Order: sequence, then structure tokens, then C-alpha cells
Amino acid sequence: MNNEATATLREHAPGEMVIEAFRKLMKIDSYLLEVDANERSISHRLGLHLQSFFPDWDVDCEYNRDGVEPKRIGYLDLHPDGAEDTEARTVFPDIIVHKRDSQTNYLVIEIKKSSSIVDRAIDYQKLRGYKRDLGYQYALFFEVGVREKSGLAVVEWV
Repeated sequence: MNNEATATLREHAPGEMVIEAFRKLMKIDSYLLEVDANERSISHRLGLHLQSFFPDWDVDCEYNRDGVEPKRIGYLDLHPDGAEDTEARTVFPDIIVHKRDSQTNYLVIEIKKSSSIVDRAIDYQKLRGYKRDLGYQYALFFEVGVREKSGLAVVEWV
């Protein structure tokens, strides 16, 4: 992980935990980045590593509930429809740290692979919406390099 990314992550409270979880991802699961595996596979493994740093929280991937209701971000007019979403059109956050069955939302992360052709602006819009409409305290955009450039490429708090 480069110094700039580390410094950016340290700007907010959950940053240290994200740094350590990403280090575990690189140590244990770097193969996923090297072979350009599906973004969901990478998100899932990072989420598993994050869980150990948030023992009193629920860490979920692709979680589409706000309490018992589907997550909705009004101003984007994006709503979960239950279908597979490979085009980033619905609101299934890649990774969240929250309390299930409540409105307690701490951290949301949108992950993008460097090989993705989907516009990153969509992820930034969703992150702003998660904070505004769903009350997430922290929102993080996370781009991972794949293949020969595996590692952390871009990180930005929204």
C-alpha cells in the first residue's frame, strides 16, 4: 500500500482498520487481484478481513436492506430490484459495516477494479447518497489494481 493511500485512509477513524484488512487481503488473497477475479469475490474477501477489526458490528457485502426495507437512494432514483447487477445500477453497497435490523450505519465501501469500464462517478454518487439518505457515518471509494498492477490504486473518502 502506498504512502498516499495510507495517509488518506488515516484521515478518518475506520481508516486504520481498512488498512489492516487490505494488508490481509494482499497477504492471503492477492491471487484474486492477480487474475482479475470478479469484483464481488474481492469485496467478499475484504469484507471477511474487515470483520475481524469490527467485532461488535456486522460486516456485509451486497447487503440491500435498510432495517427490513430495501435500500433506496432517492435522488439517484436507483432502487434494488433483486436481480443480478453487474452494471452498478442498483443500490447494493459492496461492503458495509453496520448493525443489522437497525438504522445504525457506520461505514460503506464501494470497490472498483482498475480494469472496470463502469463509470466511477456512479460509485461516488451512490456513496454520497448512502451518507445522506441512509446515515452512513463514513463512505469510502476504493479502487484496486489488478493483474500486474495488483494493489491499492485509488482511495478517497466521500
